[in-house]
Amino acid sequence: MLNSTQNLFTADELSLIGDKNFFPAKQRVTEKVRSTLDEIHGVLKNDLSGVRLLAPNGFDISAFQFVKGEHLNHYPYQYLDFPRHFVRTEKFTFRSLFWWGHHFIFAMILEGTNLNRYKSNLINNYPQIADRNICLCLGHSLWEWRYGAGYTLEMTGNRRTETAAVLTHRPFFKLARFIPITDSIVSEGGLAEVGRETLNALYPVITY
Repeated sequence: MLNSTQNLFTADELSLIGDKNFFPAKQRVTEKVRSTLDEIHGVLKNDLSGVRLLAPNGFDISAFQFVKGEHLNHYPYQYLDFPRHFVRTEKFTFRSLFWWGHHFIFAMILEGTNLNRYKSNLINNYPQIADRNICLCLGHSLWEWRYGAGYTLEMTGNRRTETAAVLTHRPFFKLARFIPITDSIVSEGGLAEVGRETLNALYPVITY
């Protein structure tokens, strides 16, 4: 009789295998997250009406995308991109991302022709953006979503020079606000308002 120890299930794994409630609960969460993203889309669409964005050529204010997947560093995720512009090396996108087991994230993704304008706007208007729970993401990829030391630099009032130094040679950058799953903002249904507040806080970077 074959007996491979690598195939032995732990007590925790057996408990998970036998849990008939997990996947129905996961489906309910998935539906609520999508409903939240729908709400965020509506709020942002209304809020952006009449705003003069410093967007790339070919930008379409009506473009958006909903995405759902299972493997963001092994965890499920859902996100809304709106406004959304991805054309090769031109990126001008506000992403509202739910990452299972981690956090909700509201992030402005910027790359391309207007990059130096965005950098200048950020530094020149730094006092308007600082101390609003917004971070400069430090990853070498736009698709790094972890938070904390080595991954994010919180833009507090005393970090203007440090922020400028980090931005200097970056070929893209991302500004983000991270909301822990345990934050009362999540349980009290405040995510759409926080998404609106975050995008509004970044107007000095992305408008004329």
